[in-house]
Amino acid sequence: APGQGRPSPPMHLAVVTCGDRLEETLTMVKSAVLFSIEHLHLHIFAEDQLQASFMEALESWPDRIRSKFSYTVYSISFPKDNAAEWKKLFKPCASQRLFLPLILKDVDSIVYVDSDILFLQPMDDLWAFLSKFTPSQLAAMAPEHEEPRIAWYSRFARHPFYGRTGVNSGVMLMNMTRMRTVVFQNDMTSVPLRWEELLMPLLQKYKLNITWGDQDLLNIIFSLFLESLLEFPCKWNYRPDHCIYGSNCVSAEESGVYILHGNRGVYHDHKQPAFRAIYEAIRKYPFGADPIKTLLEPLEEELLKTTHTYCGKNHPLFTKRLAGSLEGLSRGFHVEGDA
Repeated sequence: APGQGRPSPPMHLAVVTCGDRLEETLTMVKSAVLFSIEHLHLHIFAEDQLQASFMEALESWPDRIRSKFSYTVYSISFPKDNAAEWKKLFKPCASQRLFLPLILKDVDSIVYVDSDILFLQPMDDLWAFLSKFTPSQLAAMAPEHEEPRIAWYSRFARHPFYGRTGVNSGVMLMNMTRMRTVVFQNDMTSVPLRWEELLMPLLQKYKLNITWGDQDLLNIIFSLFLESLLEFPCKWNYRPDHCIYGSNCVSAEESGVYILHGNRGVYHDHKQPAFRAIYEAIRKYPFGADPIKTLLEPLEEELLKTTHTYCGKNHPLFTKRLAGSLEGLSRGFHVEGDA
């Protein structure tokens, strides 16, 4: 139409799926697509035997949902020189994120998430942090913890880590153009190294001290180059650690949980029923159904059964943002229903 500019470029979201994580990854994608406002391009790195099932599932989604995103599926790949070393670095395939700037050479910026992430708020609001980067910042992550006395890195790490408690790499925003071009002064060589040249020497130097694989490597890198990282609040990467010993994520207490991170398998066991209830509610939601009646209301009932746990006691934090996102969805649902 006259007077309309070009459509905005899409947001980019990357995830790696391996082993038995297919359904979990699809549920993450479902949460991202349901609530996103701008168009989304998904970059899905999957083991070869999962690729057909993944594409089949996405293609079965209704056109109205399919029109909100496009996707590319890739095989898992590592730099050829040290493929075997990288492959065993961490749980299946998770060091893949370190190489995204080298694999997705034409993508400027991206959000990387673990497969056990659920968006409770449009991804657009996380994407907006890119415009807040200072000229030296090339990535953004949330702190691993807000309380150093119970945080893992400050108590146990045998390697340098970022800030007071380290950062958690389950949700990571990257300006990959900068990651490809910046050179890092370092104490291992007399010459500055590029991103891809920095990774293996650091792995060799610290590999006996690394517990959490690539997250540890990212902590080591950003502890050496503090000015390269933007820290965003824990409400963007809310894990059981934030409520398991009582509530310790101030930003979530103030405005609710924006992104839920069900690490340690909590969507699939009975240790954290509040996390599992949210995962199940999104997983089972049938596209096109009334989001308030079929997702929010049954979920709120389910969460009331979890108040015997610390995380369940905090259940209003889990539904605060989600309720707003579902109301936005519901408005769209009613408009379409009336059309």
